[in-house]
This record gives sequence, structure tokens and C-alpha cells, in this order.
Amino acid sequence: MNRHVVCQQLAEKVKLLKNNENRASEWLPDVRLLYGTQPGARTPVMYQPGIVFLFSGHKIGYINERVFRYDASEYLLLTVPLPFECETFATEAVPLAGMRLNVDILQLQELLMEIGEDELFRPALAASGINSATLSDEILCAIERLFDVMTRPLDARILGRQIIREILYHVLLGPGGGALLALVSRQTHFSLISRVLKRIENHYTQNLSVDELAAEANMSVSAFHHNFKSVTSTSPLQYLKTYRLHKARMLMIHDGMKASAAAMRVGYESASQFSREFKRYFGVTPGEDAARIRTMQGA
Repeated sequence: MNRHVVCQQLAEKVKLLKNNENRASEWLPDVRLLYGTQPGARTPVMYQPGIVFLFSGHKIGYINERVFRYDASEYLLLTVPLPFECETFATEAVPLAGMRLNVDILQLQELLMEIGEDELFRPALAASGINSATLSDEILCAIERLFDVMTRPLDARILGRQIIREILYHVLLGPGGGALLALVSRQTHFSLISRVLKRIENHYTQNLSVDELAAEANMSVSAFHHNFKSVTSTSPLQYLKTYRLHKARMLMIHDGMKASAAAMRVGYESASQFSREFKRYFGVTPGEDAARIRTMQGA
């Protein structure tokens, strides 16, 4: 198998499929195609759980002291919502082309039940919410077949989900298996921190204290801090602040909300404090960010 040729072919298929992505997403809503020819400067992003496979171009992620690269050799596996900074490398000659796969927890649980107690399946549980792993030939072959069926509505509807299941199976058996398994494991440090992150996601507008979040995880404050940082690479309060800033930014971009209103909506009591923290994190004021987005959208 010539990996370079296969990845080039997959990148071309992404470009072709991207033109018809709305229809493809109806058949396979957990699949999102990624394609672009413009580089992106290092900027804060908020990624939801999922697996990102790239076949051309690459991205570099930064989360505090950690730096990770994902490309045609290494895929990215996120098992919790994580804010980090991301830099995109893409050109007309070498575009960024790939696929993001949202993990269907029910499908993953069914797959794990079928694997059962097989002695050949012994992944170590992962401690971190962000991991990279080698993009194997088996995964590439499955993705190639997935892209083929995505061009045919009936095949996509009937066969697509089975191919996604095959991709999940190969991820489980590979070096990223422990991280994927952690998504459905109960009473591990990872699952307890995941429960806290879900609490933040649902109640981020409230005045959540570290003591309250530690109690949610049934941990002492010191143990909670240690385990929270091992999963997210950041502190609980920094995570909450970052989550609010990203939510406020989405309200301004997608709902056209003013900065002061967005600040109040996500739990800030002071609009000026919000503006200061927004600029410190995103590098521009809320107004400058909104103007830049409008320019990009041609508004």
C-alpha cells in the first residue's frame, strides 16, 4: 500500500465530496469533511469530542506546555470538550483535507459489548482528554470505502454506519484505544472529570466554585485539581473562563449579540472585565473580532 498515493486520492475525494456535503451529512451526520487552501494563524479554538483524520496538510495544537501535531501520519482523538490554540498549515498545492468523526456513544458501547472480554483487547485507560495516534493502513482503507459509499445515497445510508463502526474498531485496537474506551468507562478519574465537564457545559452561566465541582467528582479539592489538569491540561477555573469566552464569541458571531449582552448571558457581571479577558485570550477586542468575521463572510 502506497500511503502517499492513497492520502492524495483521499484528499481529492474530500474536495469532491465537500461540494455535496449537505446531502452527505443527511446520510451520515457524524461525518464532517474538512477542506481548505488557506493557512490559519495560531488562534484559540474550542473542539468538541471526536476524531480528526487528515490526509493532506497539517495542524499544530497548543495547550499550555503541550504541543501536538496531527497530519497524514497521526490522527487526533478528543474525548472531552477542550479549548486550545491551533495553527493550520495549508496551501493551494498542499491543501488541508480531512475528516472529523463524531463518536456515537451508543454505537461505541455496542461495539465494546460485542468485543466483550476477549483477551486480545487490553487497552490501557488514558488519562488525558486529547491524544494522537498513528493513522494505520486499516483505518485508511476503511475511510477510502466510506468516501466511496458517500457518493451513493442508498449505499451511504445502509453501509456507511457499518464502515464507521469498522473505523471505531480499528481505533479501539490501536494506540488510541484507551482514550476511546475512557469515553464509556465508569468510575475512573477520567469519567469523573468528564462528569464535571458536562456540569460546566450545562451550567457555565452560574457561579461555579472549585469546591462545588470537586464535590461533583467526589474528590478532595487537591485530588480534583490534579485529575482535572491531567485530563484537560488546564485548571478548573481557567477552563470555565475559557468555555465562557468561547460561548460568548459564538453568541456574537452567530446571533449578532452585542459584547455586553453576550458577557451577561454567559455569566460575567462586568462587561469591561469580559472585554479585557476576551482581548487577552483572543488577541483582539470583541468588536474587532466581530468586524473581522463579518469581513470574512462578506457582510
